[in-house]
Amino acid sequence: MDTPQTLRQQLYSIIFFTDTPAGQRFDRYLLVAILASLVVVMVDSIDSIHTQYGETLTVFEWAFTALFAMEYAVRLYCSPKPLRYVFSFFGLIDLVAILPAILALFYGDAQYLLIIRVIRMLRVFRVLKLSPYLKQANFLLTALRGSRQKIIVFFASIATLVTVFGTLMYVVEGPVNGFTSIPTGIYWAVVTLTTVGFGDIVPKTPLGQALSTLVMITGYSIIAVPTGIFTAELANAMRGGGDQLSHNCPTCAKDFHEHGAAFCNRCGNPLYPRQSDTP
Repeated sequence: MDTPQTLRQQLYSIIFFTDTPAGQRFDRYLLVAILASLVVVMVDSIDSIHTQYGETLTVFEWAFTALFAMEYAVRLYCSPKPLRYVFSFFGLIDLVAILPAILALFYGDAQYLLIIRVIRMLRVFRVLKLSPYLKQANFLLTALRGSRQKIIVFFASIATLVTVFGTLMYVVEGPVNGFTSIPTGIYWAVVTLTTVGFGDIVPKTPLGQALSTLVMITGYSIIAVPTGIFTAELANAMRGGGDQLSHNCPTCAKDFHEHGAAFCNRCGNPLYPRQSDTP
């Protein structure tokens, strides 16, 4: 005969587990409350609405804060190890969702920090049981690891280019045309190379305009480089899929090579040390 659960055990089953109908309903209602509190905060930031309905919205904000504070207290009460929950990922997020309201008592604009409650929407992964699909993120992580060295070299090259272009523009244009320092020239080079083009600083001399043309053409030619590097590694990871062997290259430390591979597909060096011939 099963012993009846205590109130604390029942609350723990409902709040911390989503494999029961009651637990799923609780998390769904919680997500609706979080979303509603975010809408209230965003609407309250509009001046016309704040002027007309500010007091009402403030009441709603404090009601949601009280609700989340009660939820946090119940989680502490029913958790077998409260300290572990407090310092866990979701425990810290739950606590951060309440702190802005307390800060608002001393600093009025801190109420808009309540928007960080959107982080609590991460619980949707628990409710919808999406965690199996997150395993596909391993492909992205593998591609990022595989392209890390190439992308580091690429960004180092870009940093060198913008430093050279920014220095040249400072020399060519000078403070008269807005290039008051080399860092300002580097800022202009970054904005131009990335094709953003704010237009707050523009070259005025023919030589400076010719240099800016070169920077813009260079930006268009290299903007797809990191995307291509990552895409190639991602295609390689997905093509190998489950048929890859987790063996690190002794030279560049790249892992996950295809079965039967004798050489690293990144650096080309042997994956296994050569065995000396036995006499």
